[in-house]
Amino acid sequence: MYYNQSCAAKGNHSGSRNRHLFIRSMQRAAVNIYKTETSFEMLVFAPGRIKENFSLQVKGNELTITYTPPEGFPRPEWILREYSRGGFVRTFTLNDSIDASKISAKYVDGVLEVSLPVIAGKEATSQEIKVS
Repeated sequence: MYYNQSCAAKGNHSGSRNRHLFIRSMQRAAVNIYKTETSFEMLVFAPGRIKENFSLQVKGNELTITYTPPEGFPRPEWILREYSRGGFVRTFTLNDSIDASKISAKYVDGVLEVSLPVIAGKEATSQEIKVS
């Protein structure tokens, strides 16, 4: 499974490169992925969201996770804002070892937990490439 950065949420914001990176980070939820013997487990850190507003879709070999905030979501005048509860889109490329029909997700304590089962016997092989 691979993260497809070209499909990540992108904003059209003017200003310096650092400002652009800061704004982009506010539009995305952090993701950690680990592998077990039978699956890849993805943790999407998205505190303060509403479970019903998440959408997960598999199209071809891409998994897209979207969060759309509800209409009329309150927007206070922030004194300090280190994370956003706004919308985001994250896209990941799945290899053929993932059983897309058995992907499951649950939202627990501000973390969207996505389980991506591996088809037995189809685990991806690894190959070391020598740098010359």
